[in-house]
Amino acid sequence: MGNSKMNARERIDYLFDDHSFVEVGGYVSARNTDYNLGAKKVEGDGVITGYGVINDRMVYVYSQDASALGGSVGEMHAKKIASLYDLAMKTGAPVIGMLDCAGLRLQEATDALHAFGTIFNKQAQASGMIPQISAVFGMCGGGSAVMSAMSDFTLMEKENGSLFINSPNALAGNEESRQNTAGAQFQSEQAGNVDFVCETEEALLDQLRILVDVLPSDYEAEDVYFDNDDDLNRVIPELNDAAYDAAYILKSISDNNMYIETKAAYAKEMVTAFIRLNGETVGAVANQPVDGESVLTRNGLEKAERFIKFCDAFSIPLLTVTDVTGLRANAHEERKQALALAKFTTTLAQVSVPRINLIAGEAYGTAAEVMNSKAIGADFVLAWPQASVGMMDAEQAVRIMYAEEINTDKNKTALIAEKTAEYAEGQSSALAAAKRGYIDDIIEPDATRKRLIAAYEMLYGKKVTPVTKKHTAV
Repeated sequence: MGNSKMNARERIDYLFDDHSFVEVGGYVSARNTDYNLGAKKVEGDGVITGYGVINDRMVYVYSQDASALGGSVGEMHAKKIASLYDLAMKTGAPVIGMLDCAGLRLQEATDALHAFGTIFNKQAQASGMIPQISAVFGMCGGGSAVMSAMSDFTLMEKENGSLFINSPNALAGNEESRQNTAGAQFQSEQAGNVDFVCETEEALLDQLRILVDVLPSDYEAEDVYFDNDDDLNRVIPELNDAAYDAAYILKSISDNNMYIETKAAYAKEMVTAFIRLNGETVGAVANQPVDGESVLTRNGLEKAERFIKFCDAFSIPLLTVTDVTGLRANAHEERKQALALAKFTTTLAQVSVPRINLIAGEAYGTAAEVMNSKAIGADFVLAWPQASVGMMDAEQAVRIMYAEEINTDKNKTALIAEKTAEYAEGQSSALAAAKRGYIDDIIEPDATRKRLIAAYEMLYGKKVTPVTKKHTAV
């Protein structure tokens, strides 16, 4: 089909296992209002709702039909979606929304607006109970963009997808020809609202099937375990000499190199991805150097925080891979950086799922401390032999601590080298941190997979008694 647009039913047929889809509410149509739509009524009221099977897993779907009243959201259209959510929450199965909508149906005015609000309410109720996935095939503006944002994951077709709260030509100071703020590139790279951008509708639907396969059906489900034919004790010698690369590490250790990265185009300094270890889905959060700099940023922290919340809500164990030297320092970051750090730290400190930290590079200062350190509550911390852990780079620390001696010494270079080596060994090496109990074990990189699998097996029965309160206020 190439880049051609499918209709609402064709998308459903492509997505679900053969002959498994069952439509619900097919006879529903708009009721008459002051602006009578009698002549334009269509069965289904512009959205197909129902359930079916994807890779033998029950899934609910609503698919907006742009050919029926522009796919606009009217009262009965919205009620069908809200009813679908009720069914999904009762039975514990994901909801996929296929968005291709002209917006609210003006002829139905407040009836449509109120019904639209009920969708928001159902999404809020379902959050953390069942996975919610949005797929943007066409227009998705205004309130529909909020529906997408309230989902756990959003996929977008590159050519025809259009995602926005305010249309690009309605933004003060913006020219659509200069910046298409509704396009896939902006929404994935700058806004961070899209997890996966797909070249075609077929590619998007294929990615949906892959994503559904790795996620649990609901917050109580135990269907994130899969048969595994990859050797649990597989040694990975390539990791011993490879330059640090988060994606490479995570792919290498995962069962059969299974790796699904979310929001890959956004805040690339923080990687969020799903992998599998011994058949179990694991959520990974990893630092990634960009342009030679490995730092925490506001966008990266917000990206990771939401991913961690999802994993904790659905009992998906967490793995952090740490290689971070500090915080990005500029005026833009300074405006919101403390709040982003506070939210990230609060979220990570409160998760109840098993969580392991692998220190694979440098781990300095506050940035390292919030990246799932022992102090923040990591259940188990492993480090590679070459890891450095401390307040700051050893040479920087030496230049501050021995400033007077360095200034008066005739051979400054030799003195700095000597003191740096002493400080690195005694204060900022992996061994020094392990001696103080901040690292549980130092492992060879090639043994990372089998050691992580063993650690998660040990943590399988982890139980946490939550502090009695309503919720955090951060």
